[in-house]
Amino acid sequence: MKKRWLLLGFLLAASLARGEEKRAQPNIVIILADDQGWGDLGFTGNTSVATPNLDALARAGAVLDRFYVSPVCSPTRAELLTGRYHTRTGVRGVQAGNERLDLGERTMAEAFREAGYATGLFGKWHNGSQPPYHPNARGFDEFYGFAQGHWPSYFDAEIERNGRRVRSHGFLPDDLAAHATDFMTANRARPFLCFLSLPTPHTPLQVPDEYFSRYAAKEIAQRGRDPAGEDLGFTRAVLAMTENIDANVGRLLARLDELGLAENTIVLYFSDNGPNSWRWNGGMKGRKASTDEGGVRSPGIIRWPGRIAPGALVTQITSVLDVFPTLADFAGIAPGATRPLDGISLRPLLVSPSPGQAAWPDRVLFSEWGGKVSARFQHYVLDADGALFDLAVDPTQTKDISASHPGLAGQLREVVADWKNGAMGPAKDRPFTLGSAFQPRAELAAGDGTVRGGVRRSSRWPNSSYFLNWSSLEDRMVWSVEVGTAGRYRASVYYACPAADLGATVELSLGAARVSATLTEPNDPPVVGPAEDRVVRDESYTKEFRPFDLGVIALPAGRGELTLRALKIPGSQAMEVQAVVLELLP
Repeated sequence: MKKRWLLLGFLLAASLARGEEKRAQPNIVIILADDQGWGDLGFTGNTSVATPNLDALARAGAVLDRFYVSPVCSPTRAELLTGRYHTRTGVRGVQAGNERLDLGERTMAEAFREAGYATGLFGKWHNGSQPPYHPNARGFDEFYGFAQGHWPSYFDAEIERNGRRVRSHGFLPDDLAAHATDFMTANRARPFLCFLSLPTPHTPLQVPDEYFSRYAAKEIAQRGRDPAGEDLGFTRAVLAMTENIDANVGRLLARLDELGLAENTIVLYFSDNGPNSWRWNGGMKGRKASTDEGGVRSPGIIRWPGRIAPGALVTQITSVLDVFPTLADFAGIAPGATRPLDGISLRPLLVSPSPGQAAWPDRVLFSEWGGKVSARFQHYVLDADGALFDLAVDPTQTKDISASHPGLAGQLREVVADWKNGAMGPAKDRPFTLGSAFQPRAELAAGDGTVRGGVRRSSRWPNSSYFLNWSSLEDRMVWSVEVGTAGRYRASVYYACPAADLGATVELSLGAARVSATLTEPNDPPVVGPAEDRVVRDESYTKEFRPFDLGVIALPAGRGELTLRALKIPGSQAMEVQAVVLELLP
């Protein structure tokens, strides 16, 4: 009997140990800003902005002082998700389908979900809109936000939730943060990966009065590297938006405290590229879309109470590529990547007896955009033009030392050439997908299509644009598509059209399959956005587009051109078009 009780006691203890181990698996909160520069925050030295929550987070965790990302949005997101250079993942641009992450890539969300984590993404995705590129098909149980790179309105915006259009409430970053905190609350009894991907301070420069009023006439003491090129109105709006970001970071951290989860939650904060305007950035060369320091150096903070020493400063070069392997290492899960990772775990730099001072091998980090590549050692950078700089003594990249260090410059040029040969393959021909087995509904945005005839976009930037000037029977809007499942599809068009132009008959076709309908209901909404903008934008505004049901079309499996054209235009135009939607019927 005694042996039996001892055995039961042993089994109970083992069970509790397993439960404790499971409970000890850390939660993860990733907060990503959009177009925020290294120099936009208080803890990096900006004296014109108030970021008390981020400053406190930096004091409570480790600051990644030399943390590098890609020069633009979608490449950084691909590298975060995969731990691999974006050039290997199919992500070669930020619009028109070039932002899509190859289906053969395994994402961080997939790895953590398979390990038992609840996974949620709140905000901007920017790695593919249609299933199976959609975030719900790439490992995220919950998605509340938008899939494109630019969103045209931040107030009561039309976004999506798990593939269906919904209306957000109030200022979009606040609403996204509220949904992120609700997600943490709902999943507090299990480990979770919560990704708050904020759309700010990316344009449009919209922010509530309570923030903007403090910056509208604020004296900006620190100026950009080229003061003549700085728009102070733009800078003030960005700093107001940054203060709002800080407030939302505070809300997330407060919720973790309320739930008693702060001690076992890893919180990571960074931005996706350099600043989106010329403004103070520590004197660094370059800005967004540049492979110089100003375009790719990001603020970086990681906090894990009791594991990562508060106030640690990591001076070694680190990268967004390292996030996936680091978090997987901390969580005790295998990335399970089918392809080699380019990132490495930063655990030795974060939890060694002397954080930030551990022995660390020298490495080279590459930054690419538009075929231009820079390469970084710990103290040196070879820029895209082949100039060499010693960042230890010249952090602003003002003195090319390649002539005095020809051996090092030559070595780096060879390293860059080798990297280009191995990591930069040719562009892939990838049609947009319909009829995914994962989700039956797919939206083909105007930004994903091409035009023929006189049709034009509402902006030169495809993201979140719409088609207008559809006035001729010769005009066409075309999407290169691949139908994964043959079947009957409900087809609709999100449109705007005044009453005076009603009566157009439009046809949607793919090969021999076609469906047509005549528009009889007006929808003439005003343009949304100008009244809320603090600075006039370059990108498209939007409208309250409505769905126009075209009917059911039988589509065969395979590839072709999905074409929208008019059979009759009795008015000055057929309609304006935001998107075509095809939903596979049961």
